[in-house]
Amino acid sequence: MAKKKEQSKPKGVRITNRRGRRDFHVLEVLECGVELLGTEVKSLRAGQAKIDEAYIRIDNNQLFLVGANIALYPLAGESMQHVTTRKRKLLVHRRQIEKLQMHVNQKGKTLIPLVIYFHHGWAKVEIGVAEGKRQYDKRDSLRKKDQQRDMDRAIRQRRR
Repeated sequence: MAKKKEQSKPKGVRITNRRGRRDFHVLEVLECGVELLGTEVKSLRAGQAKIDEAYIRIDNNQLFLVGANIALYPLAGESMQHVTTRKRKLLVHRRQIEKLQMHVNQKGKTLIPLVIYFHHGWAKVEIGVAEGKRQYDKRDSLRKKDQQRDMDRAIRQRRR
């Protein structure tokens, strides 16, 4: 019998929003494309971006990534450079935008970028429909993470 190829995660540069899963409960995740300029693509491939303070806004039935900081590409000329914190259009189907709009209209829900990565040469953004965590939620998450770490440690010691 032939072996099945395992689906692997996209390799290469992954720029993650560390605060995304720490400060929010992520309810749904959606992958979408990004409209970028040439120097932005080169900076992303070099891993020179921050999305910790970024968010997603819906304007005129279009999604925009706001507040993402993609650094200037040092090897490009002055006239070729991009604005580091400009609004970037996200490429999503109209039905998906309508579905996201329904979520955002509910109180306490927002759209945040979770990861920027390249898949088959195309820049992709993973966005999440999220609800903000309260302080006690964060403490509960830390407690669960510590318990899981202790259990994993105990299992590893038993195997030895």
